[in-house]
Formats: sequence, structure tokens, C-alpha cells
Amino acid sequence: MVLAVDGVVGLDLGTPAQVFGTARDADERSLYTATTCTPGGRPVRSTAGFQVLPDHGLEILADADTIVLPGIHDGPPLTDGTVDPEVRAALREAHDRGVRIMSICTGAFVLAAAGLLDDRPATTHWAYANRFRRFHPRVRLDPEVLFVDDGDLLTSAGVAAGLDLCLHVIRTDHGSGIANRSARRCVVPSFRDGGQAQYIERPLPDAAETGTGRTRDWLQHRLHEPLTLPQMAAHASMSVRTFTRRFREETGLSPAQWLLRQRTEHARLLLESTDLGVDQVARRSGFGTAAALRQQLHQRIGVPPTAYRRTFRAPRAVGADPAAQA
Repeated sequence: MVLAVDGVVGLDLGTPAQVFGTARDADERSLYTATTCTPGGRPVRSTAGFQVLPDHGLEILADADTIVLPGIHDGPPLTDGTVDPEVRAALREAHDRGVRIMSICTGAFVLAAAGLLDDRPATTHWAYANRFRRFHPRVRLDPEVLFVDDGDLLTSAGVAAGLDLCLHVIRTDHGSGIANRSARRCVVPSFRDGGQAQYIERPLPDAAETGTGRTRDWLQHRLHEPLTLPQMAAHASMSVRTFTRRFREETGLSPAQWLLRQRTEHARLLLESTDLGVDQVARRSGFGTAAALRQQLHQRIGVPPTAYRRTFRAPRAVGADPAAQA
């Protein structure tokens, strides 16, 4: 069930129905049904210049297995940290029944105003983090992640992170295979590494001070090499300390974190698009050994290389030349 309140963000409102609507079993039967409701079944304003006319009021939440709160752009949850008592009561009652509740973007303000996030981890759009902390200091806010899964309560960062969270829920409920097919239908990545840190607005260095971009390009062509931080700094003609600081300013990550992410992405690409053995993939992506690659994939996406290849390898076209696929 999607619960929309006044000022709902149009994209967030449509995300659950779109993503969950693509989740189908082997017989192409839908695995979820998305229904929208509002307080009193009344129309609510959206940020996209239209009103939402729902078919249901909050009473339908009594039959919900999962409740999704889209983001909001204005209104009391954002302006004073409060929420409609009717919405608060409905959410608390649903939570007491064990219903899974998730929010997209600033929908976390509604959950927090209902008192459901006190002393629990959560996230929201990075641009609203300071305001969120001011209204809800008891929440353990982490504004640098794409989403937080705390069991019965899940929260996501802004805008596109709602897609990540919905795909995560499908993966949790029905496995990677179905989640991957949903991602392909939505034309989005199945997994998105990194967090909000890479998108947070930061003061940009003066043009004369920039310089890690050229080194990042250089690194992309040497992922298989055992690169060190002093080598990276030397290529950028900087001290290690200056290079590390500027690299983080420009990417939101340390050089080691960025390099590990690039190597993981390259390994995944090789697993999906080539017939190389796992040992060869590990060497070509800079992990050195199959054991190191296996450990990294387990940490990042929860599956070993062979399972990842089986799940995410694009099927060959009928009649394709096997030599061309090598």
C-alpha cells in the first residue's frame, strides 16, 4: 500500500507501483499489488502540478503487508516535524501488527514524526539531513547511504534511491533472479554501489587546484596492476596528503574505496560479458586471486562469482556465432 500525504513527490509516488509491478514469477504472474491511499481518501497535492485522487482512505491499511511512504516537498512533516494525528495513529497501529513500513526520500520525516524511528537507524535525502536531525534527534540518521534496512522499517535516500530500495525488497522477498529481471524491465542497475556521499554537494576546488580526474582516467586503464597510493599521488604530481584530500573532495570517496569500487564493477562486467574463468577475472580486475574476488563480491552483493554469473549473465541470442561471444 502506498500512503500519500499532501505535497507528495510525483516521482516517489509512482516508483513503488512501477518497480513492484515488474516483479513476476516464472509464469509471469504479478508478485505484488500496489494500491494508493490518502487520509480520508481525499485528493492530495503533488509536486508535479497535479492532484492525486485515490480510490481508498487509510482504512485499507488494515490489509497491508507493506506500507510505502513517498517523499514530500512541503507541509508539516518538513516544516515543523509533526504529522497528521490520523496518519500517525494508522502507522503506529500497522507497525504494532508487524506490517513492514518503508519510506522514500523525505517520507522518512513522516515515519519519524510518527515516533517509529526513535533510537533506530534511518536515512533520508542528504539535503534535508540537518533539518531531520533538528526535528528528530533520537533517530540514528546516516545521510551517506542509499537505503537502510532495519527489518520492519526501511528508509531510502532521495529520488532514484527509492528504486534501489524497492529492488532490495524484491530481492529480499523473492531472490536475486526476480529482482534482476525487475531491474532490467525498469532499465536500471540491479545493484548500485556507493552511497549518497558521491552525490552530496561539496564546495568545488578552484580550477587551478583540480587534478585527480586525469589520474582517475589513468587508473581505469590499470585496474589489473597493484597500484599504491604514492603511485597515484605521483601521477597527479601531488603529495599523498593533498592527493587524498582532493580525491575525496571530488568523488566523496578515498582513493582506496574508489579503486575497490572500480575493480568490483570491472569484475562484474567481465563475469556478465565474457567466458573468462574466475581466476582470470580476478587477475584482470586487480583482485589477484579468486578467493579475494569471492570475498569482495560476498561483502558487496552477497553472492559468489559463479552465482553472480549464472544470475546476471545475459543470454546468448539464438543463432549467435559462439566465436563472436568469446
